[in-house]
Amino acid sequence: MEYLQTQGISLPRLGLGTFRMQGDACRAAVESALALGYRHIDTAEMYGNEDAIGAAIAAARIKREDLHVTTKVWNENLAPDAIGRAFDASLKKLRLDVVDLYLVHWPSKNMNLPAMFETLMKLKQEGRTRAIGVANFNIALLKTVVEEIKAPIACNQIEYHVMLDQTPMRKYLAAKSIPLVAYCPLAQGRVASDETLAAIGRKHGASAAQVALKWLLDQDGVAAIPKASRRESQKANLDAQNIGLDDEDIKAIAGLPKDKRCVSPGFAPAWD
Repeated sequence: MEYLQTQGISLPRLGLGTFRMQGDACRAAVESALALGYRHIDTAEMYGNEDAIGAAIAAARIKREDLHVTTKVWNENLAPDAIGRAFDASLKKLRLDVVDLYLVHWPSKNMNLPAMFETLMKLKQEGRTRAIGVANFNIALLKTVVEEIKAPIACNQIEYHVMLDQTPMRKYLAAKSIPLVAYCPLAQGRVASDETLAAIGRKHGASAAQVALKWLLDQDGVAAIPKASRRESQKANLDAQNIGLDDEDIKAIAGLPKDKRCVSPGFAPAWD
């Protein structure tokens, strides 16, 4: 497993996304992933599965320093007191003394960015989260956080895959040495039926999804957190790391349309 170094933490470049996983099924999926060798688990208070993930982590008995856990505060809880309460609740459900990365899940129109990050930085200073970051922030918001507030952002977690161009965001993050963590890296399953990706996969004895995932992991400063509840899918995603895409493959992928956004709720910021 390759790691990205950011703000004092080592972030495994391939993690397990857990959105829409619940209860015993979620616990089983996380236990399966940990047994296969995953060491990066991504959750959020909004997913309603932190307790199941906490149970899976406890059962796995992996050394805490070998495991990376990310969770997130929902956009309705961005007032300083609410962040504190949400964080305490997440930590308790996860059965952890510290999380590795705590993210603002989505920006909110009425958020007070300086007060928010003062609270988040305090959690970091107290050693209760090893790092802080954001998700779904556009470049304008990032500039405020990074350049004006000067918050030590460990990543921006955003939708990114072969069907969605994120070049301006990637360039900004790279210039600031901030990793991009790609969610929906398989475009919610849409990559599986793409003939260009399937053809590249046949050449390498791989699936279209594996090709799409390796395309992301080959990019500097990019991590990916595909959701996979079945052991076969979890293993296939791990095995994608072993594919070697060549220049011809990269050129073919570059020719795909890049305008397919899968996640854009009404409260999303104006995408760049």
